[in-house]
Order: sequence, then structure tokens, then C-alpha cells
Amino acid sequence: MTQREVVSFIEALALANPNASSELVFTNAYTLLVSVVLSAQATDVSVNKATVGLFADAPDPATMVRLGEDGVARHIRTIGLWRAKAKNVVALSQVLIDRHGGEVPSDRLSLEALPGVGRKTANVVLNVVFGESTMAVDTHILRLGNRTGLAPGATPRAVEDQLVKRIPRDMLRPSHHWLILHGRYVCKARAPECWHCVGRPYCHYPDKRLEPV
Repeated sequence: MTQREVVSFIEALALANPNASSELVFTNAYTLLVSVVLSAQATDVSVNKATVGLFADAPDPATMVRLGEDGVARHIRTIGLWRAKAKNVVALSQVLIDRHGGEVPSDRLSLEALPGVGRKTANVVLNVVFGESTMAVDTHILRLGNRTGLAPGATPRAVEDQLVKRIPRDMLRPSHHWLILHGRYVCKARAPECWHCVGRPYCHYPDKRLEPV
């Protein structure tokens, strides 16, 4: 896409979904952090189902540590990689207590030092909780960036760097949600629903599906 097409594409998504937000259910920085860690290779819907009981039993780092790996595992067995995730959730909660007074840190270096937290998770927390203009690139945004020509790149970091560079600064923070939701519900992996895509006039995908299949 040209720079003008990038802006028009983002403006179209914004107009279609002005109040876009995370579909994860959370109450504070800590529950969002845990939810995002749990969401790796799992749907937001499945995570929300698991965290209803988990956060009722352990809404903060101290109670999560007391719950322990087996206790966390009982709540999250329905989502992928639950053993490793249970271990990471308890471990990151202990680090929050030991190093940050039980609070979620607001800087990238400290976030990425937490067990189970990578760049994407840190970007989500920095964006949603701390208001930073970050771009968390998941599989949906990686696909969308390449398919549409919005931000071509072979890796999540390459796509992230292109998006940060190309999307106007004042639109960058909410674009995280606009793009994820568009990739999740419209620009789907196997069957993109181009016939009702508001960004279609600016998209460079050569094999647009102009009718439902």
C-alpha cells in the first residue's frame, strides 16, 4: 500500500468499529497480563471461560502463588499448553511480588523479563494498560499485514516495525485493536470475507473473494 492507502485503510476500520477493544475479560493490569499469557495458541473465548474461576480464586499475585501450579492447572486444562502456562503464571506472579511490589511494571524490559512474557504480550499490556502506542503482532495481524500490503514482513517483528513506521502516531494505539479484530472476523486465514471488507478499496490482495462461498 502507498502511505495514503495505509491511512485510508486504517480510517475505514476505525469508522466501522470505533469502539474496538480487547476481547479478553480482565479487571486490572495483573489479570490482563495473565490472560494474555494464557492466550498464546488459544482463543480469547477459551481463555475467558478458564479465567472466570481462576480469577475468582486468585485475583492477585499473592493468591496466585498460594494457589500454586496444580491449582492454576485445574482452571486452565481446557486451553492449549496448560501445563507450561500454569508454571509461568505462578512464576511471573512470584517475580511481581519479589521485584515489583506485586504490581505489573510499566516498562518493556521488566515485562519481558517475566516468565512466559514475550514482546507481543508486553506490547498488549503497554498498549491497553499504560496507554503506549505499541503494536502487538499476533497471527491475525501478521497475515493481514502481508496479505493486504499494509505492512509486508516475514516475521512478527518485521511487520510490527512496518506498522509502527507507516501508521500515523495518533492512530497507532487503537490500530492494534482494529487490526486484530479485522483479521479475526473479516480477513480470515482460509476464507477472507472481502465482499464486506471496508478496507477493500485500498487492499492489494490479488485473490479477493467478492461473494460469499
